[in-house]
Amino acid sequence: MTSTHVPANAPVRGRRSPLASALLHLTLFVASVIAVFPVLWVLLTSLKPAEYAITTDFVKETTFENYTKLLDDTEFLTWFGNSLLVAGLTTVLGVFVAATTGYAVSRFRFPGKRGLMWTLLITQMFPVAVLIVPIYNIMAGLGLLNEPAGLVITYLTIAVPFCAWMMKGFFDTIPREIDESGQVDGLTPFGTFWRLILPLAKPGIAVTAFYSFITAWGEVAYASAFMVGDENLTLAGGLQKFVNQYGAQWGPMTAASVLIAIPAAVVFLFAQRHLVTGVSAGAVKG
Repeated sequence: MTSTHVPANAPVRGRRSPLASALLHLTLFVASVIAVFPVLWVLLTSLKPAEYAITTDFVKETTFENYTKLLDDTEFLTWFGNSLLVAGLTTVLGVFVAATTGYAVSRFRFPGKRGLMWTLLITQMFPVAVLIVPIYNIMAGLGLLNEPAGLVITYLTIAVPFCAWMMKGFFDTIPREIDESGQVDGLTPFGTFWRLILPLAKPGIAVTAFYSFITAWGEVAYASAFMVGDENLTLAGGLQKFVNQYGAQWGPMTAASVLIAIPAAVVFLFAQRHLVTGVSAGAVKG
């Protein structure tokens, strides 16, 4: 019998050397600083007086004056409410349409199924610059310019194709035996979808809801082109009021940016535990 002698200082498979570990931690630290620095800069700028807005005096005469001026002297709350309405409707309708479409193409065979899937895929390839003029003309013809419904429909055309593809991939991972058990119990196809399949699709729904909300909440081009008048603007259009050819009002603009980020952060916190599962499940089978 021969024995194998392992030197005491021999590297163990799967264990990083001290140098590799140090480089990894340094890289993660630098990446974290790069990611956090812009957000921290905006937050600190929002708490500084106007005369220090573009200086590196991070903590000097801290004040909430920018926030009070924003809320008292502008239509920010109106813009905020308009964005919340548009984003909320886009999220609810986007989840419903994407989930039902994804379930239909995952479970049923029908004429035009392949064409529908190709249509959903191709529509994601067109940039905003190409679509904004034809969509503007369509909304003008329907009388939906300067109306929240026009923005909701526009954002659905952006969110639904991607989300439907992702939901289709997620539904493909759910065993068809569950559908068959629903049919045995006398459920209709929609009843099976609503009562049995949808509760199992929470990760996919979370990703769909988050993507739909962010699509509507942070979009600028369509919101700026379709909406006019302070009482109709969303946050994207409202922020442009703080920038003109002579300069920018950094204080109110950074204060608005901080307040705008709060709803997105809240939605992310509610959805984050499902995001990785939903995205990976939709990507595997999509």
